[in-house]
Amino acid sequence: MIEFSASALLLGFIFGLPVSALFFWGLAVGMRRALHQEHPAIGLLASFLLRSSLVVLVAYLLTLWLQPFWAMTGLTLAFFLMRLVSVRLVLRKREQACN
Repeated sequence: MIEFSASALLLGFIFGLPVSALFFWGLAVGMRRALHQEHPAIGLLASFLLRSSLVVLVAYLLTLWLQPFWAMTGLTLAFFLMRLVSVRLVLRKREQACN
């Protein structure tokens, strides 16, 4: 049975917030740049590999340092929270641009 670790969950969430924010910021920057490139696939692939490598590195370090299951749960919760925030910000910007 997996023992609950509140500290691992909380630290995974705390470390996950800035990493996830950076991930989605990089996605936005990569998409904007790809729209102006002659070969957007190369830029999108490079952006994806860089962003994914950062998330995987932080996840790996968290699993070495903390109880893996709860650290990954916290990181995943932070990632989904940042995704919700990012999507809502984009939709709000789009609404303001249309009005």
